[in-house]
Amino acid sequence: MHRKPLLELLDGYGARHPEDAATVARVRALVEAHPECFERRCAPGHVTGSAFVISPDGRRSLLVHHRKLGAWLQPGGHADGDPDVAAVALREAHEETGLERLAFAGAPGARLPLDLDVHRIPARAGEPEHEHHDVRFLLIADPGEVPRASAESNAVRWFDLESLPGLGVDASVLRMAEKVRRRW
Repeated sequence: MHRKPLLELLDGYGARHPEDAATVARVRALVEAHPECFERRCAPGHVTGSAFVISPDGRRSLLVHHRKLGAWLQPGGHADGDPDVAAVALREAHEETGLERLAFAGAPGARLPLDLDVHRIPARAGEPEHEHHDVRFLLIADPGEVPRASAESNAVRWFDLESLPGLGVDASVLRMAEKVRRRW
């Protein structure tokens, strides 16, 4: 079953983060009920992957200013049929930041989520309102690379974690920053 690795990932995340049990249950319910959960056409929502990219010292995060949403966010996007959400997060981080040398935080080979989030996407032309069930991973950038914005973004920029509240970023971005601060 192509959904089994994600369900196992959710089990591991839920065991480490019991405080997020309600979010784990929402994502699990979508994945179990919809074999097409990795496709954009899946209603009422679909699985997405994103990356909270940090500097090697864990003090800064790389955010993109999303063109359509007009906000500073972590890079991420649609799975488009790929059930490997860690690979989706890595692909989106490469595409949206221009960085090629990114590494998953944690033990080698362990691609464990940093965070889960379910958020509403408003209706747009040709697309009804739906939810993104976002699986988020912590990636560490190579200090020698210079980020560059993609066509989907107005800008890409490093921010000190302490400065994020002043940017008016989404509460889920602040939650990821707090999880990073607790790790370092």
